[in-house]
Amino acid sequence: MGRYRLLGGAAAAALLFAPGAVLAQDANAALEARIALLEAELNSLKSEVAAARTQQTTQSQAMAQDIIRLEARPAATPVSAPAAPREEGFRIGDHTVKFGGFIKVDAMASNYSGGDPANGDALREYHLPGSIPVGGADEDTATDFNARQTRFWLTTDGLVGGHKVGTRLEMDFQSLPGTGDQRITSASTPALRRAFVTIDNWLIGQEWTNFQNTAVLPESADFVGAAEGTVFARQAQVRYTRGPFSIAVENPETTVTPFGGGARIIADDNSLPDLTARYAISRPWGDVQFAGLLRQLKYQNPATSIDDTATGWGLSASAKLKVGAQDDLRFMLSGGEGVGRYLGLNFSNDAVLDASGQLDAIGVIAGFAAYRHVWTPGWRSSLIWSAQRVDNDVLLTGASANRSAQSLHANLIWSPVTAFDIGAELMFADRKLESGLDGDMTRLILFAKYGF
Repeated sequence: MGRYRLLGGAAAAALLFAPGAVLAQDANAALEARIALLEAELNSLKSEVAAARTQQTTQSQAMAQDIIRLEARPAATPVSAPAAPREEGFRIGDHTVKFGGFIKVDAMASNYSGGDPANGDALREYHLPGSIPVGGADEDTATDFNARQTRFWLTTDGLVGGHKVGTRLEMDFQSLPGTGDQRITSASTPALRRAFVTIDNWLIGQEWTNFQNTAVLPESADFVGAAEGTVFARQAQVRYTRGPFSIAVENPETTVTPFGGGARIIADDNSLPDLTARYAISRPWGDVQFAGLLRQLKYQNPATSIDDTATGWGLSASAKLKVGAQDDLRFMLSGGEGVGRYLGLNFSNDAVLDASGQLDAIGVIAGFAAYRHVWTPGWRSSLIWSAQRVDNDVLLTGASANRSAQSLHANLIWSPVTAFDIGAELMFADRKLESGLDGDMTRLILFAKYGF
């Protein structure tokens, strides 16, 4: 470029000394040469910029191809259980509607030391601590197949008038007896589990009791698993939640032991709802919850002139603590007086009648501990111990009242694909009465479950 500038200067000098027309022609030629030179330089710069852009585009395309190849690789198998299927819904008005559930089939081989429960007894399908036979003769192992834990649910979520509104309807086939028997159809009747509406911080309808923490229930092949030691109840309620705190008024019910013992009385006489409160703490190391229960115990029987009330109360603490990268420890400890129907599937009653027809609340303490370990991707196990001890006044309850129950579970579960579980669980459970009679149950459960 310097060379062209030098030539341009020489042409200008010629213009100063050349005569007339020659001088003008030389000046025009020099100017045209200078313009041509500038155009050449501009075209050269344009070419360099275009080349740089082309190189950048090529690099970007290469990077994009690398990203595509990386995303196309099979995802690494998760260490823990595969996630449930992604919930996808459809719109109806202002609401998103979703449907889901699971199919579960169980095969159980059970041996009872104190007698074989009748066909159709709930104990034949899941662990019911208060139904383990005592005092009878040992029989051969009984085998049962069923699919009654199969479950389905429907939810809606939307924004209505500036308020967040949601609903849930959930049913299974576990709680009610079937309309057929195992000879022909093995039919089972659908049973309501949960049915509620939420409006902002309010919940109205049937839901797990606010006294319970379902998040810490151990993974088990059984319907409940740690049945003796857990708070377990679903009932109609009105609940308010603000941050980690929730309070609820819930459906009341009192179960009573007659004076001297006998068949359970379901009073159905309460005039005040049960009051529950719960506080939850969530940290990187795990979750902890504390819950309380205050309730009225009431029984009226005009035929015997019984009309009495008493106060029941309960406290519960539960936690799920992380152990290492994938394992966890879960536990619950609950106790109180007059809270029998909330613990261990009503293993003990809430109260007992004394000789004068007055209610005396029954004390109880219950709990469980469970350790969940991940062996390899898709394979995991839980070891569960659960127990309950009842503080009966034998002079009032008689010697046939339940005194204690406990169970031990060990399982192995494999998830070959997302939402599909295959597993086996071995459990041992026993039940003791105040009389000293006891019975135990040994059960092997094989199951398959697919969620959708």
